[in-house]
Parts: sequence; structure tokens; C-alpha cells
Amino acid sequence: MPDTQTLPSPPATVVAWGDPDRRSLRLLDQRALPQAEVYVTVQTLDALVHAIRTLTVRGAPAIGVAAAMGLAAVAAREPALTHARLAELAEAVAAARPTAVNLRWAVNRLLARAAAERPEQLVAALADEAQAVLDEDIAMCRAIGEAGAALLRDGMRVLTHCNAGALATAGIGTALAPVYVAHARGVALTVHADETRPLLQGARLTSWELQRAGVPVTVLPDGAAASLLARGVIDAVFVGADRIAANGDVANKVGTYPLALAARAHGVPFYVCAPWSTVDAATRDGVAIEIEQRGRDELALAGDRVVLPDGVPVFNPAFDVTPRALVTHYVTDRGLVEPPFTS
Repeated sequence: MPDTQTLPSPPATVVAWGDPDRRSLRLLDQRALPQAEVYVTVQTLDALVHAIRTLTVRGAPAIGVAAAMGLAAVAAREPALTHARLAELAEAVAAARPTAVNLRWAVNRLLARAAAERPEQLVAALADEAQAVLDEDIAMCRAIGEAGAALLRDGMRVLTHCNAGALATAGIGTALAPVYVAHARGVALTVHADETRPLLQGARLTSWELQRAGVPVTVLPDGAAASLLARGVIDAVFVGADRIAANGDVANKVGTYPLALAARAHGVPFYVCAPWSTVDAATRDGVAIEIEQRGRDELALAGDRVVLPDGVPVFNPAFDVTPRALVTHYVTDRGLVEPPFTS
């Protein structure tokens, strides 16, 4: 059993109920970080879908929790909720982003709970199920932290990509959970975080939460990661995942694949940390994973400054796929697991 005296608390509350009646959702607006800690309240379907699409909430586990709680909150405001209307609401939420499997997983879980309830019981049942998703996500993070902390030793230097920490979950994160558990137990670690172009999740989010937790962190350009690995100053790479196919191929933030190639070239172990809900046994391999394409402005603009000439097209995938052969271990809330994944 985990020693609760040495398990850290998350550095910020990412997702929570917005009121005691569970009729709204409160989200940390991650677009405002690190300049400001801003919270938004979600009460409508449009606001929930907008929050997911615009990355107000991001990270596969956090998206799943927000989807479950947000769907329950929105459903509670329906004047006469029916199973048919709930199905409409659920599909709109599930379609907000295509790649992260946790989003549809969470929505389907609420639908499965609702199927066994009478219409007058739907609101309470949905809220209870959403609360269970939240509680389980927090426990999941701790379990991943426990499993992954066993891979860390005093003085190790860890490289990570994007943000798979507390800001990506309801708990202490996935890829950073082992770091937080080890740090809380007095293990001296340092973290290098890729800035993660084009939205800079590593620079804006990972560095913010690690600094807040007292973990030494250095930010580097994505393009410098291979050089850093070549210098022999990184002992392990820890990343998260938005979807893991049955054969072990991993969809994660774009830039993960070249990082895995560089880690393999320089003999550095590459660990993928994710909850079991991110494993999609129905998707045979990475080729079958739909990759979300983001808008042109994310590359064409740097703040208010235009950095691309008019008419120049962009290729802006949000994710890439890392082949199973490049993954050293999969760290989940079920421990260290290996593909193929069947359920």
C-alpha cells in the first residue's frame, strides 16, 4: 500500500464542481498560465465544448474528468432530461477532440450508468458517476506515481515533453507523478522540459507546476532535446499518452516520436506513463489513430505578431505516434504492463 505520508498534493486544482449542487464545473484556465491563475465556470454545453476545444482544460485524463463532470452538470440544467437528450449532449461533448481516448471513454461511462436509471434518477446518477471518475483519476495518478517512482534513483536527470503533470489530470499527473512521489520522499531529481511547440505547454505549464512543487526544472527548445541526450546528461525520458493502441503504439503530443528516436539512439530508457483508461484495445495500432489537426494561427502568430507570410500553408498536427518498439516500459495504474493490450 502507498505511504500516504509521502504522497504529494497537486500544485493546483485543475477541475472541480462549481457549486455544492453539482450543476456547474470549475476549471483552471490553462491558457492564462503562467502569467495568471484564472478559473472559469462552465454551465452550458457550448461552454463545455469550447473549454475542451480551446485547451482551457487539456491533458487526456483531465479532459476525461472534465467531460464527465461537465456532462453531468449540463444535464442537471436540462428542464426535463431524457435518455435521448442525454445521448445528444454526450455526443456533442465526445466529438470535441478526436485523439484523446479518455474523452469518449468518460462520456460512454456516464451513458452506461444512465442506461440503468429511470429518467427521474438520471441527474443524481450522472453526478455520482462523474464524482467517481474524479476520485478514481486522483487515485490513478498516485498509483502511477508509485509504480514509476521505483524507476527513479537519487541524482537522476529526467527529460519530459509537453505537460503530463498535475495540470493534465485531477491528481498529481501521469509522466510527472513518479517525479512528485520520489521528490516527496527525498529523492533528489532534476527535470528538463521541452518547451513543446507551438503552444509551449512545457515552458508554460510543466515549468510552472514543477517550480511550484519545488522540483528543479530547466526548459529547452524541442530541437535541442537530441543534443541534450547525446551529451549523456539525461538518465530517463518520461512522457504521457493520449491514446495507446492494442499493439502498444502511443499517440502523444507532437514531438514525442522524434524524442523517442533520439532516446533510443543514445541508449536512454523511454517510459510512457498513462492510466489504463488511455489504453484503447479496440484500436489495433498507431496507423488507426485519428490525429487532430490544429488551426493555422497557432503557427502563424506569436502572440499578436504575424510570423508567416500570407498564403503559406501549415502542417499542424497536435499529436504524433511513437511505435511500440521505442518504448522501454508502460507505467500505468496497474503497474508496469506490456502489450498486446486486449482489455
